[in-house]
Amino acid sequence: MARQGSEEEAQTQAQVDIGQTKVKETLSAFGQGGKLSEGADWEIAGTDAVGAVAGNQLRNQAVTVTLLALVGILLYIAFRFEWTYGAAAVITVFHDVLVTLGFFSIFQWEVNLTVVAALLTLVGFSVNDTIVTFDRVRENLRLHRRTSLYDITNEAINQTLSRTVITSGLVFLSVVAMVIFGGEVLRPFSLALVIGIVMGTYSTIAISNPIMVWWQQRL
Repeated sequence: MARQGSEEEAQTQAQVDIGQTKVKETLSAFGQGGKLSEGADWEIAGTDAVGAVAGNQLRNQAVTVTLLALVGILLYIAFRFEWTYGAAAVITVFHDVLVTLGFFSIFQWEVNLTVVAALLTLVGFSVNDTIVTFDRVRENLRLHRRTSLYDITNEAINQTLSRTVITSGLVFLSVVAMVIFGGEVLRPFSLALVIGIVMGTYSTIAISNPIMVWWQQRL
């Protein structure tokens, strides 16, 4: 195990050295390298690398954070509404995250920490839309006690539809601008949000509310 670890460290260091050499060759076009305090035009302050072990730890931590966020959402909505509402919201968010990861898997896009941050952003965005609709359903239940839950939910979706489309549309346009003009660093983050916003808007209307109605009627 120690020998395998030392070999991985040697490979990582070799990759760092190659990258540092390429950076130096590129920067040499802008002037002499060295220490800025001694009058040089540029200076490499330091180098760092994330090995396989650290990468696995970051991946496991990202999965743990996402699952904890889903559990927190379930508890909050179950406390604020009913547990069936919370379960429907968590299933919807889980669907949005899986579909987004599915696109990354199909097109072989890299899943890094910025993508994980985008997925957590998507979780909050999708749940926000779902809660707005659920809140309107709860208000309509108080006003129309003799109306069926199906009709009340349908009316709530229609009442919040313009708000959902306008909010998601404006965010979508902003994220598309990030995809086009944000560069390679922001592209994975913005692509995850583009897919997630589209799926989140769809799932809020066509998945979370039908699941909630079906579950309530079963009970």
